[in-house]
Amino acid sequence: MAVGKFPRRSFLAGSLAMPLAIPALASSATKLRVAVIGAGAFGGWTALFLLRNGAQVTVFDAWGPGNARASSGGETRVIRGVYGPNRIYVKWTVRSFQLWKEAEKAWNRKIYTKTNAIWMIRENQNDDYEKAAMPLLEAEGLPYQKLTPSEASKHYPQINFDGVGWVLKEEEAGFLLARQACQCVLDSFIAEGGEYRLLSAKRGPEGALQLSDGSTFQADAYVFACGPWLSELFPELMVGRLIEPTRQEVFFFGTPAAEDRWTEKKMPVWIDHGERLIYGVPGNERRGFKVADDTRGEPFNPTSGERKITSEKLEAARKFLELRFPDLKNAPLVESRVCQYENSPDQNFIIDQHTQMKNIWIVGGGSGHGFKHGPAVGEYTAGLVLDKQKPDPFFQLDRFRKGHNG
Repeated sequence: MAVGKFPRRSFLAGSLAMPLAIPALASSATKLRVAVIGAGAFGGWTALFLLRNGAQVTVFDAWGPGNARASSGGETRVIRGVYGPNRIYVKWTVRSFQLWKEAEKAWNRKIYTKTNAIWMIRENQNDDYEKAAMPLLEAEGLPYQKLTPSEASKHYPQINFDGVGWVLKEEEAGFLLARQACQCVLDSFIAEGGEYRLLSAKRGPEGALQLSDGSTFQADAYVFACGPWLSELFPELMVGRLIEPTRQEVFFFGTPAAEDRWTEKKMPVWIDHGERLIYGVPGNERRGFKVADDTRGEPFNPTSGERKITSEKLEAARKFLELRFPDLKNAPLVESRVCQYENSPDQNFIIDQHTQMKNIWIVGGGSGHGFKHGPAVGEYTAGLVLDKQKPDPFFQLDRFRKGHNG
C-alpha cells in the first residue's frame, strides 16, 4: 500500500519506539490566564484540562462548538485503534477511550457506541498497515480478531465480502457523537468556571487578541486550535500551507423500514481498504447509512466554500453500495454533507509553540483522524502550556523544515 493511497491513516516509514509521555500538569499555574481559540475537539478538551488544573481560561469560537463549518462537526466520528506501526496514536486511543467513558458518566449522556470495526482488506492489496497494527493492539490491550471472508460473512450476512482477502475486526471500536460531544465539553467547561465567547479572534497589537466585535483580549498564553483556519492565521509558520483544508463528501442512504440489521445493533463501523479507502458508520442518530470516501478532496475554503455534493461522487458512492451492500443498491439518498479535513503534510498532528512568540501554541493537523484523540490531545497540550515544556519532536513544526516526518 503506497502512502498516497492511504490518505487518512498514513503509513509512516517508522514509528517512535516509546510512547509520548503526558506532561505533568503544573500546580503553580493558578493565576495563568489562557485564551483558547477554537471550541472543537482539540480546543474544547485543551480548555477543559487547563481549567481543571488551575488556569483561568476563556474560549473563543466564531460559530460555536460542532458547527457546520468545523472539522469537528457532523453526527459521528469513528474511534478505533488501528494505526499501522504507530504506537503513539494507539496509546492515545486507549487513553481517549478511558477519558470518553469517564466523561459519559459525568455528563450522564451516551457519546460512545461500541459496534466493533471491520477492516476489509482487498485481495492483492498491500496489507502491511493492518499487519503492523496487530501487535500494537495486543500490547495495548485492544482485542481484535483476524477473520476469513467466510467467517466475517457469518457475523455480518448483510455485507458482501467478494474481493476481500481477509478481515481485521477491532472489538472495542465504534463511533462517537461528534457535534454533541463538542457541546458537552463546552458545557462542562462553562459549568466548572470557564468563560466562553462567541467571537472570532486573531493576533492583534502588542500580543493581544483582536476580536470580531472590535475589542482586544490580553492573556498570558494563547492556544490556537482552529483547525482549517491555521494556515490563514499563521502564514509565517505554515509556509506552503502546512494545514491544507480539503473538501470531503459524505452520503447517508435510507434503509428499509423497521429493519435493525443496518443499525449499530447489528452493523459494525466498516472500512474497505482497496485502491481507495471507503468507510462508513451505522446508525448516525437516524440520519441514514453513512458512506464516505477517505481520499483527499480538492482544496476548500472552510469559511466561504459551498457545501453541495457532486453528482460524480454520489454516483461513485451508489456503485460502491451496490457492490458491498447489495440489499441497499436502490436505497434513496436521505441526507448528505460536505465537510473538510484539515491536513498536515504527513497527516500527523501539529502541537507546537510559535517560533518567535513562545506564549502562542498551535494545535491542529487532525487530518481526518483527530476527533477520537481529542481528550488525549487536550490533556497533553494543557500539560505543555502549564509546565512550559517543549512538545515531542514528533509533533513539532521543525519536522517539515527538516524534511522528515517525525
